[in-house]
Amino acid sequence: MLSRVAESLYWIGRYLERSESTARLLDVNYYAILEGAGLVTEQWPPLLGITGSENNFKTRHVKADAKSVPFWLAFDLYNPSSIRSCISQARENARSLRDRISTEMWESINRAYLELCFNTDTVLENDALHEYCTKVREVSHLFHGIALSTLQRDQGWQFLRIGQMIERADNQLRLLQVRYRKSKADGADFAEALENHRWMAVLKSASAYESYRKLHHTRLAPRSIAEYLLLEPSFPRSVLYSITGVRDALKKLPGSGGVLREADWLVARLEYARIEDILDDEKPSLERLMESIGVAGQMVNETYFSPR
Repeated sequence: MLSRVAESLYWIGRYLERSESTARLLDVNYYAILEGAGLVTEQWPPLLGITGSENNFKTRHVKADAKSVPFWLAFDLYNPSSIRSCISQARENARSLRDRISTEMWESINRAYLELCFNTDTVLENDALHEYCTKVREVSHLFHGIALSTLQRDQGWQFLRIGQMIERADNQLRLLQVRYRKSKADGADFAEALENHRWMAVLKSASAYESYRKLHHTRLAPRSIAEYLLLEPSFPRSVLYSITGVRDALKKLPGSGGVLREADWLVARLEYARIEDILDDEKPSLERLMESIGVAGQMVNETYFSPR
């Protein structure tokens, strides 16, 4: 397979997963503020930390509020990680692969581009952010569902899968890093009702609330939630599940020696790690895990797309 083709498939997986993750954050945050009945006041600024775009945001906006943050994360083309930018870039990569992907895959992403990347000026004005985010999630689900049903299980499929899973693991770690660190900084005096409200939003951001409740019937405990989102091997959006998916895909690619060893090592650390070590800044901490995933992504790039 040409490296250009492999790279395009890899980035389609990453861009669509990133757009879906951002849509989840925006939608859940929007409803968390409504349900908080005025008690939750600082919900928008943390989203910039979760998405890693705080510094770029400050070059374009003065204040992080209910208008500027949703616009930056959803529609601003100056933000390369906004939903609109991600879908546009995913569509551009798919356009160059018309002969490599199924017609249905191309039609779904092209239709998403036409529906979600134009005429967005009135979305916030008309209070239609929820509907917009729902469509973004459905686009990602539809595209990957069509790929699952129509794409040949060759090397291209593995690169699409690697991109999706690396992005998912990275987004999950960013979410936990910001939310858990903030919860720890607030301390024991933080109102229990607001703490439950915050962690319910974290679970819903990962579509994990119902599945978490099947295993845990007690109150929402930050450590228990973090352990579930990090280390639950049966939950498809956990970090361990995602990195295991990366490792399994790499096993089916030629010349994956170095990056496969990195993925193997990362899976082993997660399988044998204690949640106390991760959350209490021991090895592997949340920050170290994020660095390791970044290294794995860079190694994929250097191995297959930009070899030295």
